Amino acid sequence: MHAPEPPPQDARRELVLVTTLLVGLARLVPAPEAFVVAGLLPLVVLVAGAGAFGGDASPRRPYESLLIPAVLAGGAAAAIGLIPAGPWLLLALIVVGLVLDAVLALEARLLVEPGGTTDGDRARVLLAAVLVAFIAFTGIAALVPGGLVQPAGTTTPGTGALTEGWLVVLVLDDALIALVLGYGVAASRYGSVPDGIRSAVTYAIVVAIGAGGIRAVGLPRLVGPAVLTLVFYLWDALHGTAPARRREPRFLWETLLLAVLAIVVVAWNLSLRG
Repeated sequence: MHAPEPPPQDARRELVLVTTLLVGLARLVPAPEAFVVAGLLPLVVLVAGAGAFGGDASPRRPYESLLIPAVLAGGAAAAIGLIPAGPWLLLALIVVGLVLDAVLALEARLLVEPGGTTDGDRARVLLAAVLVAFIAFTGIAALVPGGLVQPAGTTTPGTGALTEGWLVVLVLDDALIALVLGYGVAASRYGSVPDGIRSAVTYAIVVAIGAGGIRAVGLPRLVGPAVLTLVFYLWDALHGTAPARRREPRFLWETLLLAVLAIVVVAWNLSLRG
């Protein structure tokens, strides 16, 4: 039996080129419709990437390998509006293309790795997930009206106070990003889909709590997304253990504690708005 071959580089680079072009075009879309673009672009990456990454010889599921690149595409499309037109916009698109190509190349190699992932591979996947998390958290905050807190004494056209409805959207979207990225990280660590899903849910809960707490504090501009990214990374460092660890009774108590913290954060936000 011959070893499976990685996806062709031409197909990968075509995917990078088309995705980067769509990210650039997303800047022309106004904020309400930009939510739709940022939500659909990950699906485009998943569908188009599955054609290049799929194959009967691949031991891993191609969609798992495309989760982090898909979130990167959607997050970049959401955050690109923060970049002013001109050379900085061109530089940002080049960076997005290079990062996307590097993540796809890593996932393409791991997709056909016969010996499984090594500690170094898992560290690279985590690094990619952390970088993508910051981009995606920033993008969601940029699209949500009032999502990026402005420093005292400054005003930005088109921004205002964050309403309760938009706060829910912000928290749920951040949780969804953490869920998908958490599963992408867990997929490189565990072979079982149920274990990966259970792990991903904890990322979503922790990040949702963090998003609500950070918003209640009112950290300015990109500090909020940066701290939320740190929360994602620290939770991975604390919780990235063997599946047997999550079957222990202590894991149930951790889950209950997260639920209590979630209630506290919700009550805190409501009291600040009361």
